[in-house]
Amino acid sequence: MFHSIRRRGFTLIELLVVIAIIAILIGLLLPAVQKVREAASRAKCSNNLKQIALSMHNYHDVNGTLPPGVADATPYWGMGNWQVSILPFIEQVALRNMYLDYGISNGRTYADPANLSGTTGKQVSTLLCPSDTPNTGGYPANGQSATYHNYVVNFGNTGIDESANWQVATFNGLTFMGAPFTRGRPKALNLITDGTSMTLMVSEVIQGQRHDLRGCTWWGTGSGFETSLRPNDTSPDLSWTDSSWCDTNAPNPPCAFRSAVYVFGARSRHTGGVNVALCDGSIRFISNSIQTATWQALSTSQGGETVGDY
Repeated sequence: MFHSIRRRGFTLIELLVVIAIIAILIGLLLPAVQKVREAASRAKCSNNLKQIALSMHNYHDVNGTLPPGVADATPYWGMGNWQVSILPFIEQVALRNMYLDYGISNGRTYADPANLSGTTGKQVSTLLCPSDTPNTGGYPANGQSATYHNYVVNFGNTGIDESANWQVATFNGLTFMGAPFTRGRPKALNLITDGTSMTLMVSEVIQGQRHDLRGCTWWGTGSGFETSLRPNDTSPDLSWTDSSWCDTNAPNPPCAFRSAVYVFGARSRHTGGVNVALCDGSIRFISNSIQTATWQALSTSQGGETVGDY
C-alpha cells in the first residue's frame, strides 16, 4: 500500500551550469545597461548646457551684453564671475542675493566664510553633469569648502594670468584673438564677428577630487576653459604650484604646475568627446578627434578663421 517516493533535485553540476548561464546573461546585459545610463546622463548634460545658454541669452536681453567672465574688481579671480551673474536666470535668485561684494575691489571673495555660507558653499543641480562624480571637499580645505560644478565658459585660445589683461596675448605659438568672456568688458553678441554659430560659449570640465582646483567654478580662473588644450587632452592642465591643488592622482585628469599661466582644457566623462554650447544657443557634441586648428578657431570671437566641418 505504501511506496517510497524519491524526489529528484538539482545535482551540483546542474546548479553550477545554471549559475554560469545567469552570470553570462548578466555579463551581456551590464554593458547595455551602462550604455543606456550614459546616454541618459549625456542627454541630461546637454539639457543643462541648453539651460545655461538660454540663461546667457536672457541675461543679454536684460543687460545688452553677455555677463563678464569675471568681475572687473581686484582680485579678479575672487570677486564674482559669470556663474554668479546667471543665478537669477536659472531660478536661483536667493543664492544671488546672498552673494556678498560682487564686483567690489578687495571685498569678500567667493571663499570668504560669509559667501561660502550663503552662496558658494551651495551646489546648483543645473550646473552638474550626472556623468561625473561631485567633489564635496575641495577648496578651501579648512572648514566649509566651495562647491564644485561641471560647466565653464570660453576664455579663448591662450591662457589666463589673473592680471587686468586676464587672457595672455600669446601662448605656445598661439595669439589671442578675442573670446566671448573675459575680465569685465562684457561682450554684446553682435560683436562676435566670427559668428555666434561658429563661436564656443560653454563647455564641460571634470571635477578634480580631493583638493584639486578643477571644477571650482566659483573661482574666476577655474570658471573657464582654453583651447590651447584639445578636448580631453592627454597633455596636462596647468594649475596652482602645489600638489594638493594640482592633484595628478586618479581619477583626476593630468595636471602640471604652471610657470606663469593657468590653462584648463575642456574635459568630460563622456566617451569620445565633450558637450558644448555655441553662442547662438545650439548644443553640439565635439569629438576628441576634432582638428586642432578647428577647435582653436571655434574659441576665438574675432579671429576671422574659416571653420570647417566638425
